[in-house]
Amino acid sequence: MPMRFLAVLAATTGLLISGCGDSDSMVEGPVAQDPGPVHVHGLGINSSDGALLIATHTGLFRTAAGENEASRVSDSYQDTMGFAVVGPDRFLGSGHPDGRDDLPPFLGLIESRDAGQSWQPVSLRGKADFHVLEAHGARIYGFGSDWETRAAQFLVSSDAGETWEERPVPEPLVSLAVDPNDPDRLVASGESAIYASRDGGKSWQKRAAMAGLVVWRMPRELILIGGDGSVHASVDGRNWREVGGIAGQPAAFESERDGLYVALHDGTIKHSSDGGASWSIRSRP
Repeated sequence: MPMRFLAVLAATTGLLISGCGDSDSMVEGPVAQDPGPVHVHGLGINSSDGALLIATHTGLFRTAAGENEASRVSDSYQDTMGFAVVGPDRFLGSGHPDGRDDLPPFLGLIESRDAGQSWQPVSLRGKADFHVLEAHGARIYGFGSDWETRAAQFLVSSDAGETWEERPVPEPLVSLAVDPNDPDRLVASGESAIYASRDGGKSWQKRAAMAGLVVWRMPRELILIGGDGSVHASVDGRNWREVGGIAGQPAAFESERDGLYVALHDGTIKHSSDGGASWSIRSRP
């Protein structure tokens, strides 16, 4: 694997562990100019209206179905690091507050039930910052850092985020995919390898010496985008074949019912309906 393939991912994880988004990088005072949906952390489709949601370093953006320009959801510049759409108009998130809000630097697990217009705390406020956040029903997985120690941690909740258990990971996680049919079955990418778990992250097995952003496209197909933009597919996590490319470096990656979505570092969002072989622009910054 080319070294540049791993370098981008290692740099991304390094930012995670060091606490990307500390108070000196958040918005404070009046906002002079809206930077738009750049520095993307997460993507999702709202099943209530088909809109594309774009979670970024400076707030949540939305691109309506049939349109290709993103607009800000609210006037909040909250740094939404971890992000997951879990139901119609219902989102989970984590990260850092808008600097104009009187909130602790680490938001813990937060939830919106009004399509991102407002957010409420669920748990771990002031204690945790999740950069990787995935949910399957009441099961929630979060990888990020602890406020007090700034150490990396992998936490698992089986009651929608009310309580958490820490579990081991073989190395810092870059991304995590949960089997849509089995919340105990996971595939994760670290900085240097792909790992699988069949017991909700209690134990892990190394599958391949690859790294990237990984999603579960369907029960028997995994899709991975490497730091160089190459797209790979696998049915077992061990053997991968290159199927295409996104012509850029990935910032966020998500699998939805209508296909795959990837964010580039300039805020452009691309969509594929053929498993990553070809891509078209879904949203522009």
